[in-house]
Amino acid sequence: MTLAKRLISAEDLYRIELLSEPRLSPDGQHIIYRLQRVDRKTEKKYGNLWVVSTEAGRPSQFTQGDQSDSSPRWSPDGRTIAFLSNRLDKDKPAQVFLIPFDGGEARKLTDIPGEISSLGWSPDGRKLLCTVHKTDAEVLEREKDEQKKKLGVVERVYDRIFYKLDGYGYLPHERTHLWLIDARTGKAKQLTDHPVWDESFPAFSPDGRWIAFTSNHSTDPDLEETDDLFLMPVAGEITSPGSLRRLKTPEGSKWMLSFSPDGRWLAYYGVEGKNYGYSYKNIGLWVIPASGSKPARNLTGKYDLHTAPDVINDCGSPEWMCPTWSNDGQTLYFQAALHGSAVLKSITVDGEDLRDVVGEGGVVGAFTFDKTRTKVAYFYGQMTDPGQVYVRELANGGLTRHLTRVNRDLLDRLELSRVEEVWFKGPAENDLQGWIIFPPKFDPKKKYPSIMEIHGGPITQYGKFFMHEFFYLASKGYVVYFCNPRGGRGYGEEHARAIWGAWGEADYADLMAWADFMAKKPYIDAKHMGVTGGSYGGYMTIWMIGHTERFKAAVSQRCVSNFISEWGSSDINWTFEHEVDAEPPFQDFKKWWELSPIAHIGSAKTPTLVIHNEGDLRCPIEQSEQVFVALKRLGVETEFVRFPDEFHGLSRTGRTDRRIARLNHILRWFEKYLK
Repeated sequence: MTLAKRLISAEDLYRIELLSEPRLSPDGQHIIYRLQRVDRKTEKKYGNLWVVSTEAGRPSQFTQGDQSDSSPRWSPDGRTIAFLSNRLDKDKPAQVFLIPFDGGEARKLTDIPGEISSLGWSPDGRKLLCTVHKTDAEVLEREKDEQKKKLGVVERVYDRIFYKLDGYGYLPHERTHLWLIDARTGKAKQLTDHPVWDESFPAFSPDGRWIAFTSNHSTDPDLEETDDLFLMPVAGEITSPGSLRRLKTPEGSKWMLSFSPDGRWLAYYGVEGKNYGYSYKNIGLWVIPASGSKPARNLTGKYDLHTAPDVINDCGSPEWMCPTWSNDGQTLYFQAALHGSAVLKSITVDGEDLRDVVGEGGVVGAFTFDKTRTKVAYFYGQMTDPGQVYVRELANGGLTRHLTRVNRDLLDRLELSRVEEVWFKGPAENDLQGWIIFPPKFDPKKKYPSIMEIHGGPITQYGKFFMHEFFYLASKGYVVYFCNPRGGRGYGEEHARAIWGAWGEADYADLMAWADFMAKKPYIDAKHMGVTGGSYGGYMTIWMIGHTERFKAAVSQRCVSNFISEWGSSDINWTFEHEVDAEPPFQDFKKWWELSPIAHIGSAKTPTLVIHNEGDLRCPIEQSEQVFVALKRLGVETEFVRFPDEFHGLSRTGRTDRRIARLNHILRWFEKYLK
């Protein structure tokens, strides 16, 4: 029977379920994953665990209830699953629970006063390793006193430069440290403790005797971003800094550690050079002997490859996974951003044999192998699908099974627009990639209003990943088009570096070339072209209205408009110095001002809707307040839409009714000026 089709709606955000964190069992027979849903009545988001057989492919719900279950991790013998949940107290951070895979109730294992992350089993299955960001003692004390709890915080005192984080809020004074948990009794032991240093990305050695992790032991880690690799023995009390073994590695940031099966090597992702100053650099896949006897080697450096799954999406983000070793220790598996895709690749430890495991065409998120490393399960999202679970045999010609059909009932009823991928030449004869989404029932003989979407970052990419917003705007009769101008990922380091210290130059030229390319299409109404973008995309939107009258209407979202006031007020505060490639604004005011869109807004005539979130700590709302006041002062048609209680990422992770309101305001503005 043919299903009746309808157009996608803003309210479909309530119906879309988000799949994440697939993990393959050691025997390769089952995959556990998380599925998030939205409760329309309460606006709350709940997550439960589901299981699917790699043979039968019939998913079944594994945990029940209105709570948040996450981070499922198989025990080494495959009999038990550890996970995080707030099921017993939804007002407090999640704790570790254990549940038998063959049936039974979940058992609460921990009662740690803080936020638990990086959960993993020891090789013998007797312990669990994690990181904990402890809740401040004064907060715990205040929670005991109901009257003080009602009064709330009296004051916050900080002596560190990074004291807040967008999406989180104001940080506890405690740093993030390593903890070890007895998997039988739940007894938890803190392994590290330092008032200034955080520990991250812990990994057990195969024999279970050592833990590797990253940490920045600079005098002030907030001012010098360069991590080191450390090894510590599992036995003993809280480890003093002097008892740690530091591996000598190139200066720079490091992430995601992984021991080789024989314990002789460590793999990690890293950037050579202080990352604050070189955000355009490719993240490489490195290996170093665990003994520190030889220098670290960048296996992917000569391939001009960025080893992270950086693809923007408004229905979940691809999970970045640790590099995974083959059982013989000769091959590593990892993700990479490439031409709008996130691919799964393999490379030999000599760096000479680089291959695709899952190539271009979509986005590979979380991936895990069975114990024999002959089967890989992975998240895979595509332009018309927010993401499913797949499993692939590394032998048998790469036999692949598509195991889940999440959102299929919804997607099969939607008349999603046709998408066309194009490559075109930029102003420097540079190759650029873009996509065009056509309105449903598109008629090539007609002329359509259009909307250019500009991504944030800028160090990321648009790509072959479902974007509800784009299909929604296209369903309303617009040609929606987007590309990856210079300054982003997926096209090599030179492409990413092109706007370092020069926002508004090569990127603006590429975007205007993209607008020119589209304006020549016979189906585009060149007099009714709109533009919108958020964060860095908001920066470019404001830059455009100050430099061209090409667009009939604009919508700026959570923009950066004034680098001078952004410096120090953003959660990443002083690090903007390295995007601008200048000394602080009090020493180099001219460059900071010239790179700020607000400096050029005096030429603006384009009707512009300004949208911002009041809780935004990445691009504080004063950035948009300046734009709105300037446009009003200039007599340019404008409105200001403010969303309370929302961080920077409203369009992706905000409360669903506010996400819908945001979409409808964008549509309303374009309907007014483009039709």
